[in-house]
Amino acid sequence: MRTEVAIVGGGLAGLALADTLHAAGVDVRVFEARPRLGGRIAVLETPEGGVDLGPSWFWPGQPRMARLVAELGLRAFPQHAAGDICFEDERGTVHRGMGFASMEGAFRIEGGMVRLIEGLAARLPRERVHLSAPVAGVGEGVVLEGGGRCAAGHVVLALPPRIAAGLTFTPALPPEALGALDAIPTWMAGQAKFVAVYARPFWRAAGLSGDAMSRAGPLVEIHDASGPEAAPAALFGFVGVPAAARAGRGDAIAEAALLQFGRIFGEEALSPAATALMDWAAQPATATERDLGPPGGHPAQGLPAPLARLAEAGLHICVTETAPEMGGLMEGALASAERTAAQMLGSAPRS
Repeated sequence: MRTEVAIVGGGLAGLALADTLHAAGVDVRVFEARPRLGGRIAVLETPEGGVDLGPSWFWPGQPRMARLVAELGLRAFPQHAAGDICFEDERGTVHRGMGFASMEGAFRIEGGMVRLIEGLAARLPRERVHLSAPVAGVGEGVVLEGGGRCAAGHVVLALPPRIAAGLTFTPALPPEALGALDAIPTWMAGQAKFVAVYARPFWRAAGLSGDAMSRAGPLVEIHDASGPEAAPAALFGFVGVPAAARAGRGDAIAEAALLQFGRIFGEEALSPAATALMDWAAQPATATERDLGPPGGHPAQGLPAPLARLAEAGLHICVTETAPEMGGLMEGALASAERTAAQMLGSAPRS
């Protein structure tokens, strides 16, 4: 197998780069370790549409996301924020009308963020996208775990830098480059989300926004995750139990999270149509042992110098953690793809 550009990772950054290069006439192949595309973008599919299990929002002032949504003909809608916000204290007592709607003004995408992934993938030749194709090494192309090879003039690492640091490189990467990869925390890798889907948004009828903060847990931050016109109707929360403490306890945490929804939003919350717990820390294609603790903040902007120099040898880093702006966000993933494409095609990135 041979290609001009081999992209390791089929998340938003990798697919956006592949889309741009393919449109410019470059022969490109995408190798994704998972049996699906999207990376940290995933949804719980329901008969009425998807509910995000990964990133859920984008904001005004993110022009790349707005452009991509428009290009793909997707529908963006504002995060629901009307109604009272709840606060659950450490005793489990629920106080109504406290706090503020922290995600008011943000946008979501009908059907979930995975529709971005589907739209980008649909613009690539199917035979150029390889699923369940984990890459083990990089050297004059990529070497797959099963022993297959794809020769390539350029290789793009579009996966979390710490995951990339675990690949075998021939020749070996300079120590400062390998150290730079391993030093970059994977954004949100230690997080887990619990989602519950319902027949109707009963909390809205009770005058509640679906937003809640809690010191009792296991969910520490809760939001309305419903689609437009409340279809599907859903709630989700971020799990506050540390990754190491929740390992192997998924069923117990999901049960406790549902009971928490009942305390905050009422008895109807105890009877969902579907639930899902996505523990990103347990996803080996996302998180390493070093990613299990909470991040100290959004990633530093840009490529560290040792990684930028790799492009001279045809090895490129294209992931949101190394974006020139808005690192960690989906806008950052698109900014990183834009920068990498401009470098490879010899043009200036759009602003």
